[in-house]
Amino acid sequence: MGRRRLGRQFGWLWAAYAVSAYGSGLGFGAFPLIAVLALHASPAEVSALSAVGPAVGALIAVPLAPWVEFRRKRPVMIAMDLTRFAVMATIPVAYVFGWLSFVQLLVISAVVAAAKIAFNAASGAYLKALVRPDDLLVANARFESTNWSSIAVGPPLGGAAIGLFGPVTTVVADALSYLFSALGITAIRGREEAPQTTDKSPARAGALFDGWRHIMGHSGLRALYLNQMLVAGLIMATEPLLAVLLLRQLGFPPWQYGLAFAAPCVGGLIGSRLARRVVTRYGQHAVFRTVGTLRAIWLIGLAFVRPGVVGLLTVMAVELAIIINMSLYTPVLATYRLEHTPKHVVARTLSAWSIGQQASIAILTALGGLLADVTSPRTALTVAGLLILTTPLLLPRHNHVASEPAPASSHS
Repeated sequence: MGRRRLGRQFGWLWAAYAVSAYGSGLGFGAFPLIAVLALHASPAEVSALSAVGPAVGALIAVPLAPWVEFRRKRPVMIAMDLTRFAVMATIPVAYVFGWLSFVQLLVISAVVAAAKIAFNAASGAYLKALVRPDDLLVANARFESTNWSSIAVGPPLGGAAIGLFGPVTTVVADALSYLFSALGITAIRGREEAPQTTDKSPARAGALFDGWRHIMGHSGLRALYLNQMLVAGLIMATEPLLAVLLLRQLGFPPWQYGLAFAAPCVGGLIGSRLARRVVTRYGQHAVFRTVGTLRAIWLIGLAFVRPGVVGLLTVMAVELAIIINMSLYTPVLATYRLEHTPKHVVARTLSAWSIGQQASIAILTALGGLLADVTSPRTALTVAGLLILTTPLLLPRHNHVASEPAPASSHS
């Protein structure tokens, strides 16, 4: 079977995404690394950096959702890329002059989180209008494959660059990637359809919550949303805990820390490439129930990491198992979400989804950091691994996925 062509406009969108993804791959875990190596932050501070900033960013993104919905999406994406470039560029400047502080990292993480939510909402709405419904899964799988390949390549190179040139090196690459992404989106030609308006002004309070109303009123989306918030929150809560455990307590050098997260990302290429075949053969429900369960059973393995090669291989094996299942599950979820969301509320639904997920990550990361301070990072990892085993109970039943009709593609 030949590679399906999705058109030149999608090609530019994909290229812009790839540039940004590879920049973020280089900068993967940069903020915790800077906090640990340059600012000598405590475990609670490292967790706060991963929690407070994104939580504030999620709050900022709430009023942005209607603003994104009722505007053309390409200019929104460009503006969010340029915003991220501008704030990220202040980090190396402050570091060179000795001004870098923990508060600055918190503020920047909040701005970047809000801009990311707005960008992803605009991008998802634009993608739904750009490709045919039958091509949505293919397009989402390509984004997913690019994401994981960037994480496979970026962190080891980023870790080596940090070891050679200092802790803020990869932030420069990440900042520039947003600038190049904006240029790529600018290159997309063709007139974008004007957003459809409703009787609700973007300024009205009711418009802020339409995304959540749609999610919670749809049985399949509601179940998937609640499950995703907990799974994402518990998995991401382990990132700062592992940074402290591996870098400080077990003495892993930065390049090994990067390798531990990068090498398993080849599993992302496997899972994302299998998504279309698995859905065709078994259906969406089988993916949600089976793969959604499989991605939750491996996290507990991180509690048993030891020093040296055995510990490194343990982290890599756990991450590989999680990533294969996540990369198969995620494009199927993204496609189902777009298929079951009316065109006039796509941006607000995607914003609501991202805000809820980001809030869950922030809360669980903060709680994980506090628990690690009171006990130890290993104990906090154990608790996260046990809690995530309960999340498959929230996955939708068969009739939730199969019985909900897909909405009309435009607002009636």
